[in-house]
Amino acid sequence: MTAPRTADLESGCDLLRSLHRPGAPLLLPNAWDVATARAVAAAGFPVVATTSGGVAASLGYDDHEGAPPDEMFAAAARIARGVDVPVTVDAEAGYGMAPAELVDALRSAGAAGCNLEDSDYAVGGLRDPDRHAEWLRAVRQAASQEDYRPVINARIDVFLGPFLAGAGPGTQDELVAEALRRAKVYFEAGVDCVFPIALWETDALRRFISDAGGPVNVVRVPQGPSLGELAALGVARVSWGPFLYRDAMARFERQLASLPE
Repeated sequence: MTAPRTADLESGCDLLRSLHRPGAPLLLPNAWDVATARAVAAAGFPVVATTSGGVAASLGYDDHEGAPPDEMFAAAARIARGVDVPVTVDAEAGYGMAPAELVDALRSAGAAGCNLEDSDYAVGGLRDPDRHAEWLRAVRQAASQEDYRPVINARIDVFLGPFLAGAGPGTQDELVAEALRRAKVYFEAGVDCVFPIALWETDALRRFISDAGGPVNVVRVPQGPSLGELAALGVARVSWGPFLYRDAMARFERQLASLPE
């Protein structure tokens, strides 16, 4: 894997960071290969974000660190080489890598930023927030030692399990305090943005954004607020996660079913 030119990567990191503006959110339709990344850039979006689920599936693996990290980073590198805009990489929970190893992989791939989540797939739960914050701090320090300033988007998975289990409206407010506790220590560790994935209820989202202490990323879910409402709430970044990939595959499957025998 060929490392990108340092000046280009630095400018990409700076541009990505500058686009995190509460109230005027950066929109990130997530791509899963070079073709979709080029489509995102051609549509005028200033940054390409990857979706780990879509990338893993395109490589023949399950999501949640089911793919070998070298294949995931090789895919990320192809995407970064294939577009002329910064690329932020969904690096899941870090693939068990030591901070310096993860930083080297991100930098070599040409990543201007990354998502790092606090799920622990080995135990099927969430990482201890204080220990995870120390790991995030070590990632930031390892990057700084290389004069590399990727935008670290710390995903907070407090809301994800209940969301996937079908929790109904009115259930998220009670989880906000724990999500804010995690946001606080992650920001103190040096991350640039926090991402309470699957937080969509307006009142709970408003409370989280008000007290988070820094830029907030949300994922666009069908039942959630509109983009205009998210901007009014002060969201700094909106991503689509795996939803565009799933929609594309569903359309493809419908087209296949309509073909004559």
